Amino acid sequence: MRIKNTIPLLITFLPSICCLAQKQPVATIQKQSISHNGAVVSAHPLASAAGIGMFKLGGNAFDAAIATQFALAVVYPAAGNLGGGGFMVAHLKNGKNISIDYRETAPAKSYRDMFLDSNKDPVPNLSLESHLASGIPGSVAGIFATLKYAKLDLKTLITPAIILAEKGFAITELQATELNELKNDFIKFNHKPVAFVKEIEWKAGDILIQPELAATLKRIRDKGMKGFYEGPTAKYIVDEMKAGKGIISYADLKNYKAKERAVLAFNYKQYRIIGMALPSSGGIIVQQLMKMIEHKNIAAMGYHSAAALQLMVEAERRAYADRAAFLGDPGFVKNPVKTLLSDAYLQQRMLDFVPGKAGNSDSTKPGNTKESEQTTHFSIIDKEGNAISVTTTLNDSYGNKRVVAGAGFILNNEMDDFSIKEGLPNMYGLTGNAANAVAPGKRMLSSMSPTIVLKNNQPYLVVGTPGGSTIPTSIFQTLVNILEFNMRPADAVNNPKFHHQWLPDIVEVEEGFPEKILTELTAMGYKIKPRSSFGRIELIEIKQSAKREVIGVGDRRGDDDAEGY
Repeated sequence: MRIKNTIPLLITFLPSICCLAQKQPVATIQKQSISHNGAVVSAHPLASAAGIGMFKLGGNAFDAAIATQFALAVVYPAAGNLGGGGFMVAHLKNGKNISIDYRETAPAKSYRDMFLDSNKDPVPNLSLESHLASGIPGSVAGIFATLKYAKLDLKTLITPAIILAEKGFAITELQATELNELKNDFIKFNHKPVAFVKEIEWKAGDILIQPELAATLKRIRDKGMKGFYEGPTAKYIVDEMKAGKGIISYADLKNYKAKERAVLAFNYKQYRIIGMALPSSGGIIVQQLMKMIEHKNIAAMGYHSAAALQLMVEAERRAYADRAAFLGDPGFVKNPVKTLLSDAYLQQRMLDFVPGKAGNSDSTKPGNTKESEQTTHFSIIDKEGNAISVTTTLNDSYGNKRVVAGAGFILNNEMDDFSIKEGLPNMYGLTGNAANAVAPGKRMLSSMSPTIVLKNNQPYLVVGTPGGSTIPTSIFQTLVNILEFNMRPADAVNNPKFHHQWLPDIVEVEEGFPEKILTELTAMGYKIKPRSSFGRIELIEIKQSAKREVIGVGDRRGDDDAEGY
């Protein structure tokens, strides 16, 4: 039932958001929340606050998700967006599971070899930095596909974002550093001044005002989806394409549709795990990984033991080999999903696993079937039992760095997620084949892995992360940390992680891994590569008891924030 006339109540909490945004040097970041009704965990405290505000107005998790997503488009321009796309996985209070696919699509004028030169070699950076790099944005369509599950009206849900864009907000130290580092890119790639550039360097506490973005949000508020995919905003997008030899057209925008898809759901011991289906490969990879270790008694091996790490690395090697060979948009290619997820197939995949000896990606091939890192995530639970896991992206940090003149939002560079040449790695090192080749209207393969875990048919974990190709492995490790090693949520999120993706044949590890374990893995034959942090897990754990406890955790690796209600 839609709640009416929320504006008077909205006015009561908006001043606190404005105060939080402008009068404090930087909004206070809370890394953990403990509450009894609900929680919002996102990449920025102001976006989390906008979501919590919808709970206070009588809204549910879907209201909070819409308000949070709109707010992220303003306060987290590195990945929050109107110009990108994403995926939602949700568990409804009535027990139904749903997912919404609003992945970007290739424009009608796109074609298979559009990023190759006359010698069939990739043109440097064409799939990353040009206007051709942008797929048709899906985020706004995804929000409107979500709206039917919400209680509040669109005007209420979008108002915090409009105020944050119009009045401004204080940027964090991390954001100041990013904007300073990207200043030359924003100047180079844009033909008109953009809000992200100023003469002197940005510093923490500076106010970022985005009037053109505010105007775009107002058009969405007043005209609905047509306020983005048609009318002045569509003209701004098409004009921007013409200015940079891009190919997104009025028809591309008007014809874009978000899609509800069946979720991927599987049992892992006493748990039910809900994930995203294709064109996200994330749900498939997470399911393969969990099922390949299910009968190996990993708990007895111990957390971060060499034995446990080796088992998980070898499962990752096999899952990513399959991803490279078989997966693409199900609207265009036949994917052997049933086979890839069958118990028999996954058991067969692990037959050549040898404890204590490194596998080899030259000899480990895709199975025999018959059939960014700059992204952002938010996790939400409400008091009614609606749980939502949403991952959205521009692909690279700040997308292709091109701001739509007059509209104020950054374009994605998701076309690089296609296999622009068979066997050639994309920006994340992921290889692909013809199943993920460019084609008009096609959705590029993704690694995004929004995930919900049920326990006794009730939400237990709501989790997701950015991180490009590292997304599924970060989710995998977080689930194993909690479900197998009984780790506290904060430790499961913040402890150092590792990653393997078949090719290149290396194990990447974050700082903080015990040297003893790395020495043991090296002795087994693994190549270890230390690296900076990857991913930022947004986790909610719900403890169902006489006094329901909701624990939200924002990752230490960024400005991530957990708010409870």
